[in-house]
Amino acid sequence: MKWLATFFRWIFSWSFVFFLVPVLGVATFLWAPALDSWLPRDVSEHGRTIDDLFMFILYLTGVVFIATELVLVWFMWKYNRTQNAEPVKFTHGSHTLEVVWTILPAATLLFIAVYQMEAWASAKMRPPTVVENGQEVPMPPTAEVTGRQFEWRIRYPGSDGVLGTPDDVHTVNDLHLPVGEEIMLHLKSEDVLHSFFLPNVRVKQDVVPGMLQRMWFKAKETGSYDIVCAELCGWGHYKMKGRATFEPRSEFEQWLSRKYAEQQARTIAAVE
Repeated sequence: MKWLATFFRWIFSWSFVFFLVPVLGVATFLWAPALDSWLPRDVSEHGRTIDDLFMFILYLTGVVFIATELVLVWFMWKYNRTQNAEPVKFTHGSHTLEVVWTILPAATLLFIAVYQMEAWASAKMRPPTVVENGQEVPMPPTAEVTGRQFEWRIRYPGSDGVLGTPDDVHTVNDLHLPVGEEIMLHLKSEDVLHSFFLPNVRVKQDVVPGMLQRMWFKAKETGSYDIVCAELCGWGHYKMKGRATFEPRSEFEQWLSRKYAEQQARTIAAVE
């Protein structure tokens, strides 16, 4: 029964706690998709690239995590003081081993940096363009989003198609966009740092006061999804949320016309 006593001592030891970390960690990632508690559903054309990059890094770091935890548990078990009466001996260590475990992480990070370059370039460095007078020019904004404590103020070009004129359409926390089309958003902040995040479209952009940021994407499915602020921006950060609705072009135009009519009616009523 000595082995049983040893087993129970191990159960109540720190080595068992460390052993549970990789076991429960891996189990969480394996069960999460089945429990519908994994990544939010992707509704964008480029989201697959982002998800593949995420999973690649997850598997890579997961293997290192499991190996590290298992080695840690083994050392705690093998050199338990109750089983090793010999005094501890301190050594300087291995210079070669130190070089190896410095080079390997550096090489891994370099590989990830190169591997993700295409995803980064398409999401941050290659904005969509349109052809005007036979020349490619930057795509004009579909809408402008301004973050302020604690809401998203949204502005659309009016009938003249130009942003920043009197016929612009204004909404708060209610973003409507046409599905199946390239979308260009201009992002601004009125006060502090915010981060405009559309989890279902796999895009996120920090919004910095005094800077104009751009974000582009194409949604492939209709529906209404969360807008989140991913930057701690003050006491009301938790309630800085909105909804992004992707709909066919015809429904988007109808919604925009209806909002413009409501806005005009409020303006006339205020003047009277």
